[in-house]
Amino acid sequence: MIRPTTGQSRLEWTKSSYSSNDGPNCVEVAARSHSVHIRDSKRLGGPQLAFTHTAFTAFLAHAAGRSPGTR
Repeated sequence: MIRPTTGQSRLEWTKSSYSSNDGPNCVEVAARSHSVHIRDSKRLGGPQLAFTHTAFTAFLAHAAGRSPGTR
């Protein structure tokens, strides 16, 4: 499930190692016990996406060109 989120000020954000300070592709991720949140690091107060852990794992597998559950 993907849903937009707002006002998650207590999240601890980590910038992607693939993001640069001056580049156009800056993404930050914050994990909670029940969800994973993603935002654009250039728009800290902007919209965020929240995924279940299962959905986020499937997204990462797809982005890496793998089927979920394979390494």
